[in-house]
Amino acid sequence: MLSVIIGISSALIYGAADFLGGTASRRISPVRVTAVAAAAGLVALLITLPFVGGAWSTEAVLLGALSGVTGAVAIGLLYACLAIGPMSILSPLTAVVSAIVPLTIGLVGGERLQPIDYLALGLALVAVVLVGFVPEKGAVRPSLRGVLMAVGSGAAIGLFLVIIDQTPDDSGLVPLVVNRAVGAALLFAVVGLLALRRSSRSQSDRIETPAAAWLPGLRLAILCGIVDAVANTGLLIGLRLGELSVMAVLTALYPAGTIILAAVVLKERIAPVQIVGLVLAVAAGAMLALA
Repeated sequence: MLSVIIGISSALIYGAADFLGGTASRRISPVRVTAVAAAAGLVALLITLPFVGGAWSTEAVLLGALSGVTGAVAIGLLYACLAIGPMSILSPLTAVVSAIVPLTIGLVGGERLQPIDYLALGLALVAVVLVGFVPEKGAVRPSLRGVLMAVGSGAAIGLFLVIIDQTPDDSGLVPLVVNRAVGAALLFAVVGLLALRRSSRSQSDRIETPAAAWLPGLRLAILCGIVDAVANTGLLIGLRLGELSVMAVLTALYPAGTIILAAVVLKERIAPVQIVGLVLAVAAGAMLALA
C-alpha cells in the first residue's frame, strides 16, 4: 500500500513540475528551462545527500549516468513532439509508452502480480490516456514524425525507470545526483551550441541579451527543478518498496498533477473525459493498494 501511495504522489508531483516547467517555457526557451531545472535539482539533491546518505559505487555511478542520458533524450524528444502536435494525442501517447516499456520488462523479468493487479493496471493505463487527453479545437492528425518522437520519448522515460530500478539498494540518492549532473551537463551543452549558432547569424538579426534570455522564467525553472527532484526521490523510494510494473503505470499518471494545477491556478476547465480518467486513476490506485 505504501508503494502505491508513493507512486501516485510522485505522479502528482511530476505533474506539478511539468506545470512549472511549462509556465516557465512560455517566458524563456524550453531548452534553457530544462537546463536550469536540471542544475537546480542537482543542487537540491546535493544538499539532501548528506542527510539521506548512499554508498558510492561504480554500478551506482554508471547507472545514474546512463539514466541521465536517457532523461535528457526523453525531455528533448518530448518538447519536440509537443511542438509539432497535436498535444491531445501525442501527450497521452508518450505517457502510455512510458508505462508499457517498464511494465513489459518487469513482467518478463519475473514480477508476479495477482489477477486484480492486472485489472487495476489496465484501468490505470486507460486513465493515463483519458487524463492526458486535452481537447483542442481543430486538432489535426499527428504526423509520422510526431508519433515517432512521442514513442521515442515515452520509451526513453520508460528506460529511465528501468535503469533507476536496477541501482543498488544501498546507493541512496547517489544515482539521482549523478543523473542530474549528467543531464545538466548535456542540456547546458545544447544551450551553448544553440548560442553559438545564433551568434553566427548576420549582425542585422536581433540577438537576445543574457538577461532577456534567462531571467523572465528563471525562478519558475529553478522551482521546477526542485519539485522534479522531490518526485524523483519519491519514485526511487517507491521502486525500492514495490514492483517496477506497478510504479511505472502509476507514475505515468503525471498529467493529472498538471491538469489539477492548471485548473486551480490558471482556472482552466477540466474536460469531462479527464474527470473520468481521474476517477479511474483513483479506483486503480485503490485496487492496487488493497491487493
